[in-house]
Amino acid sequence: MSDELSAKSASTKSTRFPPRGQPVITGVNRIGMLALYMKEVRRFLKVQTQTIWAPAVTTLLFLIIFTVALGRGGREVLGVPFASFVAPGLIVMGMMQNAFANSSFSLLSGKIQGTIIDLLMPPLSPGELMGGIVAAAVTRAVAVGCTVGLAMALWPGVSLGMEHIWAVLWFGLMGAVLLALLGLATSIWAEKFDHNAAITNFVIAPLSLLSGTFYVIDNLSPAFQAVSRANPFFYVISGFRYGFLGESDIGTHGDVVIAAVGLLVLNLAIALGVFAVLRTGWKLKS
Repeated sequence: MSDELSAKSASTKSTRFPPRGQPVITGVNRIGMLALYMKEVRRFLKVQTQTIWAPAVTTLLFLIIFTVALGRGGREVLGVPFASFVAPGLIVMGMMQNAFANSSFSLLSGKIQGTIIDLLMPPLSPGELMGGIVAAAVTRAVAVGCTVGLAMALWPGVSLGMEHIWAVLWFGLMGAVLLALLGLATSIWAEKFDHNAAITNFVIAPLSLLSGTFYVIDNLSPAFQAVSRANPFFYVISGFRYGFLGESDIGTHGDVVIAAVGLLVLNLAIALGVFAVLRTGWKLKS
């Protein structure tokens, strides 16, 4: 009798548990990715005054200052009042900066606080880890963009009517993904918050402010126009503005479409690079 019970117990264990070394989770670990995504979203929502509402107020102050300084006398740019011209650029600039801030904090905080093991030990592949963090950063960017857009839509003198909704959605998404990937790369490389702040202050902020947010590049000399066109932030901001105004200093509608495809290719290239670094465990597992 005991032999029969032992045999039944052994057969039950063999059917319930796979052989040692055989992976239990096959394909994409959707539950793990969702858990990581929700963890990252809850982290920035817990301090939403700082992560969502404060950027909205800061961006609105930019609009007020530059409208007062440069928008007097009924000045028009690309055929619209200056406030309506600058508003879309400020919206997507706020989205991009907050996408970078969110993803650049994820791994760096774990390395500094000694909790990086909580991200590396779960059964998540490098692609799943990257996907969860980037998706959460894009979520924060969308939340900030909607908040800023609502505030600007209620501001006197600003019109946010959309001419090409596809451009608004596409360039907003591409800009958020671009900065989320750059933020994740920074989070892997940085060893302290000073390193993160250096990238923010000396790379992200200049590229954002010198990307045509407050002006059209036709007003610049040919040399500086060439520099602006080498800046991917220029295409994000100008393409996003094209979705609202139907006009852009990128060029014709065909040029805007080419810029949209170019941003996709750039994001894929950066994503592959970040994925390769995550696979090696550089500065994460050593």
